[in-house]
Amino acid sequence: MTPHPLTWLYVPGDRPPVVAKALAAGADVVVIDLEDAVAPDRKDYARTATAELLSEPQLKVHVRVNALDSPWAADDLRALAPLPGVSGLRLPKVTSAEEVVAVAEKTDGLPLYAVLETALGIERAFAVATAHPALHGIALGEADLRADLGVRDDAGLDWSRSRVIVAARAAGLAPPPQSVHPDIRDLEGLAASCAHGRALGFLGRAAIHPRQLPVIESAFLPTDHELEQAETIVKAAMREEGAQALPDGQFIDAAVVAAAQRTLALARRT
Repeated sequence: MTPHPLTWLYVPGDRPPVVAKALAAGADVVVIDLEDAVAPDRKDYARTATAELLSEPQLKVHVRVNALDSPWAADDLRALAPLPGVSGLRLPKVTSAEEVVAVAEKTDGLPLYAVLETALGIERAFAVATAHPALHGIALGEADLRADLGVRDDAGLDWSRSRVIVAARAAGLAPPPQSVHPDIRDLEGLAASCAHGRALGFLGRAAIHPRQLPVIESAFLPTDHELEQAETIVKAAMREEGAQALPDGQFIDAAVVAAAQRTLALARRT
Protein backbone atom coordinates (compact mmCIF):
# COMPACT_ATOMS: atom_id res chain seq x y z
CA MET A 1 0.00 0.00 0.00
CA THR A 2 1.34 3.45 -0.91
CA PRO A 3 1.81 5.55 2.24
CA HIS A 4 -0.58 8.46 2.60
CA PRO A 5 1.18 11.78 1.89
CA LEU A 6 1.76 13.90 4.96
CA THR A 7 3.72 16.79 3.46
CA TRP A 8 2.84 18.83 0.38
CA LEU A 9 5.54 21.40 -0.44
CA TYR A 10 4.48 24.35 -2.61
CA VAL A 11 7.12 26.05 -4.73
CA PRO A 12 6.77 28.93 -7.25
CA GLY A 13 6.90 27.77 -10.86
CA ASP A 14 8.81 30.82 -12.09
CA ARG A 15 11.89 29.99 -9.99
CA PRO A 16 13.46 26.81 -11.42
CA PRO A 17 16.43 26.76 -8.98
CA VAL A 18 13.98 26.84 -6.06
CA VAL A 19 11.95 24.07 -7.69
CA ALA A 20 15.10 21.95 -7.96
CA LYS A 21 15.80 22.44 -4.23
CA ALA A 22 12.20 21.57 -3.39
CA LEU A 23 12.45 18.30 -5.30
CA ALA A 24 15.35 17.30 -3.06
CA ALA A 25 13.79 18.52 0.21
CA GLY A 26 12.07 15.27 1.15
CA ALA A 27 8.41 16.24 0.83
CA ASP A 28 5.93 13.50 0.00
CA VAL A 29 4.46 15.69 -2.75
CA VAL A 30 6.01 18.72 -4.44
CA VAL A 31 3.42 21.14 -5.83
CA ILE A 32 4.69 23.55 -8.48
CA ASP A 33 2.54 26.63 -8.12
CA LEU A 34 1.52 28.68 -11.14
CA GLU A 35 -1.15 30.63 -9.28
CA ASP A 36 -0.73 32.75 -6.13
CA ALA A 37 3.06 32.46 -5.97
CA VAL A 38 3.55 33.85 -9.50
CA ALA A 39 3.01 37.46 -10.55
CA PRO A 40 0.79 38.07 -13.62
CA ASP A 41 3.70 39.15 -15.81
CA ARG A 42 5.54 35.91 -14.96
CA LYS A 43 2.69 33.47 -15.67
CA ASP A 44 3.78 32.52 -19.18
CA TYR A 45 7.38 32.02 -18.13
CA ALA A 46 6.32 29.89 -15.14
CA ARG A 47 4.23 27.67 -17.40
CA THR A 48 7.05 27.25 -19.94
CA ALA A 49 9.67 26.53 -17.29
CA THR A 50 7.39 24.01 -15.57
CA ALA A 51 6.53 22.29 -18.85
CA GLU A 52 10.21 21.94 -19.70
CA LEU A 53 10.97 20.39 -16.31
CA LEU A 54 8.02 18.01 -16.33
CA SER A 55 8.76 16.62 -19.76
CA GLU A 56 11.07 14.28 -17.82
CA PRO A 57 9.12 11.09 -17.03
CA GLN A 58 11.08 10.26 -13.86
CA LEU A 59 9.63 13.32 -12.11
CA LYS A 60 6.23 12.90 -10.49
CA VAL A 61 4.91 16.17 -9.09
CA HIS A 62 1.68 18.06 -8.81
CA VAL A 63 0.97 21.42 -10.41
CA ARG A 64 -1.40 24.04 -9.10
CA VAL A 65 -2.76 25.69 -12.21
CA ASN A 66 -4.27 29.15 -12.29
CA ALA A 67 -7.88 29.73 -11.27
CA LEU A 68 -10.21 28.17 -13.82
CA ASP A 69 -11.86 31.49 -14.66
CA SER A 70 -8.49 33.24 -15.19
CA PRO A 71 -6.90 34.12 -18.55
CA TRP A 72 -4.13 31.53 -17.97
CA ALA A 73 -5.97 28.38 -16.92
CA ALA A 74 -6.77 27.01 -20.38
CA ASP A 75 -3.14 27.35 -21.48
CA ASP A 76 -1.96 25.74 -18.23
CA LEU A 77 -4.15 22.69 -18.77
CA ARG A 78 -3.29 22.38 -22.45
CA ALA A 79 0.46 22.59 -21.86
CA LEU A 80 0.85 20.57 -18.68
CA ALA A 81 -1.80 17.85 -18.49
CA PRO A 82 -0.17 15.59 -21.15
CA LEU A 83 3.33 15.70 -19.64
CA PRO A 84 4.77 12.51 -18.11
CA GLY A 85 6.13 14.31 -15.05
CA VAL A 86 2.72 15.60 -13.94
CA SER A 87 1.07 13.20 -11.48
CA GLY A 88 -1.76 15.48 -10.40
CA LEU A 89 -3.36 18.87 -10.93
CA ARG A 90 -4.51 21.07 -8.08
CA LEU A 91 -7.42 23.29 -9.05
CA PRO A 92 -7.69 26.52 -7.03
CA LYS A 93 -10.83 28.39 -6.08
CA VAL A 94 -13.24 25.65 -7.15
CA THR A 95 -16.88 26.55 -6.51
CA SER A 96 -18.85 23.87 -8.36
CA ALA A 97 -18.87 20.27 -9.48
CA GLU A 98 -19.23 21.43 -13.07
CA GLU A 99 -15.77 23.02 -12.97
CA VAL A 100 -14.22 19.72 -11.93
CA VAL A 101 -16.08 17.82 -14.64
CA ALA A 102 -14.98 20.31 -17.29
CA VAL A 103 -11.31 19.86 -16.33
CA ALA A 104 -11.61 16.08 -16.04
CA GLU A 105 -12.98 15.86 -19.58
CA LYS A 106 -9.89 17.65 -20.88
CA THR A 107 -7.21 15.83 -18.88
CA ASP A 108 -7.75 12.13 -19.66
CA GLY A 109 -8.01 10.70 -16.16
CA LEU A 110 -5.18 12.71 -14.58
CA PRO A 111 -5.75 12.88 -10.79
CA LEU A 112 -7.38 16.15 -9.79
CA TYR A 113 -7.48 17.89 -6.41
CA ALA A 114 -9.96 20.69 -5.77
CA VAL A 115 -9.07 23.53 -3.42
CA LEU A 116 -12.06 25.24 -1.82
CA GLU A 117 -11.32 28.88 -0.98
CA THR A 118 -14.67 30.68 -0.87
CA ALA A 119 -17.91 30.48 1.08
CA LEU A 120 -19.63 29.15 -2.02
CA GLY A 121 -17.02 26.44 -2.45
CA ILE A 122 -17.46 25.35 1.17
CA GLU A 123 -21.24 25.21 0.79
CA ARG A 124 -20.81 22.91 -2.22
CA ALA A 125 -18.04 20.79 -0.73
CA PHE A 126 -19.79 17.41 -1.04
CA ALA A 127 -20.99 18.10 -4.58
CA VAL A 128 -17.42 18.97 -5.57
CA ALA A 129 -16.03 15.92 -3.77
CA THR A 130 -18.33 13.59 -5.72
CA ALA A 131 -18.12 15.42 -9.06
CA HIS A 132 -15.99 12.95 -11.04
CA PRO A 133 -13.92 9.76 -10.56
CA ALA A 134 -10.79 11.70 -11.54
CA LEU A 135 -11.13 13.82 -8.39
CA HIS A 136 -8.78 12.28 -5.82
CA GLY A 137 -9.08 14.85 -3.05
CA ILE A 138 -10.33 18.18 -1.78
CA ALA A 139 -8.59 20.70 0.44
CA LEU A 140 -9.10 24.09 2.01
CA GLY A 141 -7.42 27.33 0.92
CA GLU A 142 -7.54 29.31 4.13
CA ALA A 143 -5.99 32.62 3.12
CA ASP A 144 -8.64 33.40 0.50
CA LEU A 145 -11.41 31.92 2.63
CA ARG A 146 -10.39 34.03 5.61
CA ALA A 147 -10.71 37.16 3.47
CA ASP A 148 -14.02 36.03 1.96
CA LEU A 149 -15.59 35.31 5.36
CA GLY A 150 -14.01 38.21 7.19
CA VAL A 151 -13.11 36.04 10.19
CA ARG A 152 -11.18 37.77 12.95
CA ASP A 153 -9.25 34.83 14.39
CA ASP A 154 -8.24 31.32 13.53
CA ALA A 155 -11.14 29.70 15.36
CA GLY A 156 -13.50 31.33 12.90
CA LEU A 157 -12.39 28.81 10.27
CA ASP A 158 -13.05 25.65 12.28
CA TRP A 159 -16.57 25.11 10.95
CA SER A 160 -15.33 25.34 7.37
CA ARG A 161 -12.46 23.00 8.16
CA SER A 162 -14.82 20.41 9.57
CA ARG A 163 -17.16 20.82 6.63
CA VAL A 164 -14.39 19.97 4.16
CA ILE A 165 -13.17 17.01 6.24
CA VAL A 166 -16.70 15.56 6.50
CA ALA A 167 -17.36 16.11 2.78
CA ALA A 168 -14.14 14.32 1.83
CA ARG A 169 -14.83 11.31 4.01
CA ALA A 170 -18.49 11.15 2.97
CA ALA A 171 -17.33 11.03 -0.65
CA GLY A 172 -14.90 8.21 0.10
CA LEU A 173 -11.84 10.42 -0.35
CA ALA A 174 -8.79 10.51 1.90
CA PRO A 175 -8.80 12.98 4.79
CA PRO A 176 -7.68 16.34 3.41
CA PRO A 177 -4.37 17.96 4.28
CA GLN A 178 -4.33 21.16 6.30
CA SER A 179 -3.78 24.50 4.62
CA VAL A 180 -0.39 26.24 4.93
CA HIS A 181 0.93 27.92 8.05
CA PRO A 182 2.12 31.23 6.55
CA ASP A 183 4.87 32.13 9.08
CA ILE A 184 7.84 29.98 8.07
CA ARG A 185 9.81 30.96 11.20
CA ASP A 186 7.05 30.09 13.67
CA LEU A 187 7.71 26.38 14.04
CA GLU A 188 6.21 26.25 17.54
CA GLY A 189 3.01 27.81 16.25
CA LEU A 190 3.06 25.42 13.31
CA ALA A 191 3.27 22.42 15.64
CA ALA A 192 0.39 23.69 17.77
CA SER A 193 -1.71 24.39 14.68
CA CYS A 194 -0.99 20.91 13.31
CA ALA A 195 -2.08 19.36 16.61
CA HIS A 196 -5.36 21.24 16.36
CA GLY A 197 -5.80 20.23 12.73
CA ARG A 198 -5.11 16.60 13.52
CA ALA A 199 -7.74 16.71 16.27
CA LEU A 200 -10.25 18.00 13.71
CA GLY A 201 -9.49 15.16 11.29
CA PHE A 202 -6.92 16.56 8.85
CA LEU A 203 -4.12 14.25 7.74
CA GLY A 204 -0.92 15.97 6.70
CA ARG A 205 -0.36 19.57 5.71
CA ALA A 206 0.78 21.86 2.93
CA ALA A 207 4.06 23.70 3.46
CA ILE A 208 5.77 26.67 1.85
CA HIS A 209 9.31 26.07 3.15
CA PRO A 210 11.37 22.89 3.67
CA ARG A 211 11.98 23.75 7.34
CA GLN A 212 8.28 23.14 7.97
CA LEU A 213 8.35 19.54 6.69
CA PRO A 214 9.75 17.69 9.74
CA VAL A 215 7.40 19.56 12.07
CA ILE A 216 4.39 18.56 9.99
CA GLU A 217 5.44 14.94 9.66
CA SER A 218 6.10 14.62 13.38
CA ALA A 219 2.73 16.16 14.22
CA PHE A 220 0.73 13.75 12.09
CA LEU A 221 2.59 10.51 12.76
CA PRO A 222 1.22 8.36 15.59
CA THR A 223 2.77 8.82 19.03
CA ASP A 224 4.31 5.86 20.83
CA HIS A 225 1.22 5.65 23.03
CA GLU A 226 -1.13 5.69 20.03
CA LEU A 227 0.95 3.02 18.33
CA GLU A 228 0.91 0.81 21.42
CA GLN A 229 -2.87 1.18 21.73
CA ALA A 230 -3.38 0.34 18.06
CA GLU A 231 -1.23 -2.78 18.30
CA THR A 232 -3.17 -3.94 21.36
CA ILE A 233 -6.50 -3.43 19.59
CA VAL A 234 -5.48 -5.25 16.41
CA LYS A 235 -4.01 -8.19 18.34
CA ALA A 236 -7.21 -8.49 20.39
CA ALA A 237 -9.31 -8.44 17.22
CA MET A 238 -7.19 -11.23 15.73
CA ARG A 239 -7.82 -13.42 18.77
CA GLU A 240 -11.57 -12.82 18.97
CA GLU A 241 -13.99 -11.47 16.34
CA GLY A 242 -16.79 -9.03 17.13
CA ALA A 243 -17.22 -6.40 19.83
CA GLN A 244 -15.29 -6.95 23.05
CA ALA A 245 -13.86 -5.19 26.07
CA LEU A 246 -10.11 -5.13 26.66
CA PRO A 247 -8.61 -5.81 30.11
CA ASP A 248 -8.27 -2.05 30.69
CA GLY A 249 -11.99 -1.59 30.10
CA GLN A 250 -11.75 -0.13 26.59
CA PHE A 251 -14.57 -1.29 24.34
CA ILE A 252 -13.62 -2.16 20.76
CA ASP A 253 -15.68 -2.98 17.71
CA ALA A 254 -15.10 -3.06 13.95
CA ALA A 255 -14.85 0.72 13.65
CA VAL A 256 -12.26 0.93 16.43
CA VAL A 257 -10.25 -1.88 14.84
CA ALA A 258 -10.32 -0.15 11.44
CA ALA A 259 -9.03 3.06 13.03
CA ALA A 260 -6.24 1.11 14.74
CA GLN A 261 -5.26 -0.48 11.43
CA ARG A 262 -5.03 2.97 9.84
CA THR A 263 -2.76 4.08 12.68
CA LEU A 264 -0.44 1.15 12.11
CA ALA A 265 -0.38 1.74 8.36
CA LEU A 266 0.54 5.37 8.92
CA ALA A 267 3.33 4.39 11.32
CA ARG A 268 4.81 1.99 8.77
CA ARG A 269 5.67 4.88 6.45
CA THR A 270 8.75 5.52 8.60
